[in-house]
Amino acid sequence: MSVLTRDEAQTRAQLLEVHRYTIELDLTTGDETFDSRTVIRFTTRADRAGTDTFVEIKPAELRSVTLDGHPLDPETLDGNRLPLKDLTAGEHELSVDAAMRYSRTGEGMHRFTDPVDGETYLYTQLCMDDAQRVFAAFDQPDLKAVFSFTVTAPAEWTVLGNGIATQADAGRWTIADTPPISTYLAAIAAGPYHSIRTEHRGLPFALHCRRSLASSLDADADELLDVTRACFDRFHEKFDEPYPFDSYDQAFVPEFNAGAMENPGLVTFRDEFVFRSAVTDTERQTRAMVVAHEMAHMWFGDLVTLRWWDDIWLNESFAEYMGYQICAEATRFTDTWTDFGVARKSWGYDADQRPSTHPVAPEGVDDTATAQLNFDGISYAKGASALRQLVAWLGEKDFLAGINIHFARHKFANAALADFIDSLAAATERDVHAWADAWLRTTGVDTLTPTVAPGENGTYSLTVDRAGSRPHRIAVGLYDLDLGDNEGHLVLRERLDLDVPHTAPHPIGKRPALILLNDGDLTYAKVRFEPASFETVRTSLAGLPEPLSRAVVWNALRDAVRDGELAATAYLEAARAHLPHETDLAVVQGVLGFATAHVADRYLTAEERPAALATLSALCRDLIRRTEDGDNPGLRLIAVRHFIDVAAHPDTIAAWLADGTVPGGPELDPELRWRVLGRLAVLGAVDEAAIAAELELDPSATGQEGAARCRAALPDEEAKTRAWNALFATDESTDLSNYLFIATAQGFWQPEQADLVRSYVPLYYKAAVALAARRGPAIADAAGRYAFPAYAVDAEALRLGEECLSDGEPIPALRRRLADQLDDLARALRVRQA
Repeated sequence: MSVLTRDEAQTRAQLLEVHRYTIELDLTTGDETFDSRTVIRFTTRADRAGTDTFVEIKPAELRSVTLDGHPLDPETLDGNRLPLKDLTAGEHELSVDAAMRYSRTGEGMHRFTDPVDGETYLYTQLCMDDAQRVFAAFDQPDLKAVFSFTVTAPAEWTVLGNGIATQADAGRWTIADTPPISTYLAAIAAGPYHSIRTEHRGLPFALHCRRSLASSLDADADELLDVTRACFDRFHEKFDEPYPFDSYDQAFVPEFNAGAMENPGLVTFRDEFVFRSAVTDTERQTRAMVVAHEMAHMWFGDLVTLRWWDDIWLNESFAEYMGYQICAEATRFTDTWTDFGVARKSWGYDADQRPSTHPVAPEGVDDTATAQLNFDGISYAKGASALRQLVAWLGEKDFLAGINIHFARHKFANAALADFIDSLAAATERDVHAWADAWLRTTGVDTLTPTVAPGENGTYSLTVDRAGSRPHRIAVGLYDLDLGDNEGHLVLRERLDLDVPHTAPHPIGKRPALILLNDGDLTYAKVRFEPASFETVRTSLAGLPEPLSRAVVWNALRDAVRDGELAATAYLEAARAHLPHETDLAVVQGVLGFATAHVADRYLTAEERPAALATLSALCRDLIRRTEDGDNPGLRLIAVRHFIDVAAHPDTIAAWLADGTVPGGPELDPELRWRVLGRLAVLGAVDEAAIAAELELDPSATGQEGAARCRAALPDEEAKTRAWNALFATDESTDLSNYLFIATAQGFWQPEQADLVRSYVPLYYKAAVALAARRGPAIADAAGRYAFPAYAVDAEALRLGEECLSDGEPIPALRRRLADQLDDLARALRVRQA
C-alpha cells in the first residue's frame, strides 16, 4: 500500500476543496467485513481543471464507484488508491460502495468479542491515515469536510459518533452532521455499550463501556464526570472560543493501542481506565490528566488542526501541557507536575538522546509512515516541557492571549508552526520567533551544572554552566539543613530566578547545603550537582520539603546513571535509604520502576542482579511495614506490587495467592492475582493447570491476557515454543489480537531465563521483520517494543540488531523501534562498563 507524501498532499489540497462526506455503514453483514457506502462532495478549483488525483480506500471488495453519475472501473484501484482522471472545474460527487475488513490490531474499525459474555463491540481509530480502512476518503488533515453518518447495527446495540446519535428505527442510527473536521477525526463506536448520561452547560455528556465493566464504571462515574465538568469549565475560563461540538461522549473501548484519541465529541479511551481492581491515587490522577488532555484537543487539534503531520507537536505538546496544567488547577489532583516530572519527562529525555531524535517541530516529515514515528516522547513530553518553559518566560497572560488569537484566526481550519508563532507574537513584545528557533527546531538535551566560588567574609557566588544551546529561565533552590532536628530535613532559604546563560556570578551568601538547579522543574534540561550538594543529596534527599523538588533530584540521579556518571548500585543505595521516607506516590512508583526495569534488569550483570533484587525486596518490605496502619493504601499497593515483581523466591507470594490476601491487606483482586501468578510462572513455581484454574475464575479479557503472559513466562522449552509460534506464526487464522500479542511478548523474555531463550535472540530479527511486513504498523510497533529481547545485554545481541537495521529491510515502524531498542542496549552495555 502506498503512503501519502507531503508533496502529494499539498498538490491535492491545491486542487480540491472537500465539502461533505455522507457515509452509510452496515455493521450487520458478518464477523469479517462490514459494508461502507460513501458519497463525497468536492470541488475542483477552476485553475486546476483537467488535473488527475486519487481517493484512498482499503477494501476487502470494491463493488462500485461512480463520479458524477458515471461509473468508474473498480479494477483501476491500485493498492489503496483509486485514480480520478481529468477532473473538470466545479462541483463533483463521488460514490463508492465497498466491503471493508474489521481489524484486530486497533487500526480502522476494530472488532472485539468480550470473553465474559460473548458480546461484540466495535470502534474506529483512524489516526493518522486509517480513515481509508472504513470509508473512501481524501485522507489528509487539511481537506476538512462535514461528516454525516448513517449506521445500521443489531437492534440491541448503541451507536455513537462525533455528533448526537439518533435511532430512527430499530438498528438504524443517524449521527448529527459535524462541523468541518479532518478525516482522521471521524469516529464511530457501536455495540451493547453500558452508558451513563447527563448534561452540563446545556450539552449532553456521557460515559460508555462494555457491559462486563458496568459495575466498575458505575463506581467511578461521579469522579469521572466531576473531572470532566471541572476541566470543561476551566477551559472555558481560559479560551474565548466555546466548545465547538454538540455533545461530549467518552467511550472506554477494548484493545485500544493509545491512551486515548481526541475524536470530536466522541473521545475514545483504553478501557483499562475503567478500574476493576484497586489502583493508587496517582493512577486516578493519570486518568484525570488524560481526560483533560483529550478535552484540550477539542480546541487544539480539532477546532484548529495541523496542516501536515510535521506539526504533530502542535496537537500533542499543547494537549500534554494543558492536560497537566488544567488537572492541577481544576481538580483535586493538584500535584500533577510531580507525576509529569517522574513519569513523562524521562520519556522525552530518553528519546532526545537517541539517534532517532528529532526537533519538537521537525521539518523532514516527508510522508505518513515517517510522521507516525513522531508520536513519541519528544512530541509529547519534550514539547510540553518546552511550552511550560515558554509560559515561564512569556507569562501565562500573554501565552493565553496568543492561543486565543490562534483559535480566532484558524477555527475549523488548519494551521502550521509559523501560524502559531505569529499568533503568539501578536500578544507579546518578546521575540517568540527566536525562542521557537532555539527550542522547537533543535535536538538534544542541555545539561546545567552549578559552580560555587568563595567570596569575601564567608560568602559565595553561583555560576550555572550550560552544555547546550537553549536559553533557560530556571529557579535555583538554596537549601540549608534544619538545625533543629537530627533527621536530615532541609529548609528552603531562597529560590532564585535565573536566566541561563548569564553574564556574571550570582551572590548566594553563605554556602547552602544543597543547590538545586531547575527547582520547580520549569525547564527541560539535565542538571548536575556540585560535590557538597551531591553529598547532601546522598544523606538528605528525603528531607527536601516539596515532592516536585525531590522529583527533580531523582531525575538527576537517573540521568547520571544512564550517562555512566553514577554507579547503578549507588542509585539502588539511594532508593534504599530514602524511599522508606517518601510520601509522594508518583515518586515512589517512578523510582521503583527505574530501579527494577533498568538498574536490576539491564544495567547490572546476572551476577549482580540477585543482590539488587534483595535490596529492592527489603525496601518494599519496609514500605509494607510502614503502611500497616492502613493510612496510606496507595503506597502499600505500590510496595506490594513491586515486592511481587522482584521476588526471587516463591514462598511468600505463593502464600499470598493461596490465602487470597497480603497479611494486613490488601486482598488479592484480579490484577494482583495475575501479577503473583506471572511471577510464580517466571520462577517455575506454577504450571499450566494453575494458570487454567485462574483463568476459569477470571475469564475476562484481562484474564485472557494474564493467562497468555503467564504461559509465555513458564520456564520450559515447550512453553517457549508455543509462545514463539503464537507471536510469529504466519497463519492469519491464528493471529493474536494486539493485546494478546503484547501479553504473550511480555511473558516470553525474562532476565531469569536468559539461558533458556538465548537461541531465540538471533531468530527474533528475521521473524519480527516478516511479521511487521505482514501485519502492519501497530503490530510492528508492538513487536519492536514488547517482543524485543531486551535482557540479552551483550555485544553479540547488539551486532545482530545492527545487522538487521543494515540488511533486514524492516518497515519504518519496526525500524524506528529497533533503532531505539538497540541504542538503549548499547547504553546498558556502556553503563555496565562504566
